[in-house]
Amino acid sequence: MDNIYENALVFIVDRRATKHEIKQAFETLYKVKIVKVNTLITPQGKKKAFIKLSQDYSALDLATEVGII
Repeated sequence: MDNIYENALVFIVDRRATKHEIKQAFETLYKVKIVKVNTLITPQGKKKAFIKLSQDYSALDLATEVGII
């Protein structure tokens, strides 16, 4: 089974955003290839997007570049 947390980042996104919109925006903003987007609504009513990157890109490097880490 594929583990979503391997080479993935998690972001809070607009609750109205679709998986397709999240994927397009992320690929355009950060110039990376996205394999999969999973979403969930938290008990607080916020939408989390689990964004799995292609093996060609490193989630750790991207997080550092974006300033998350």
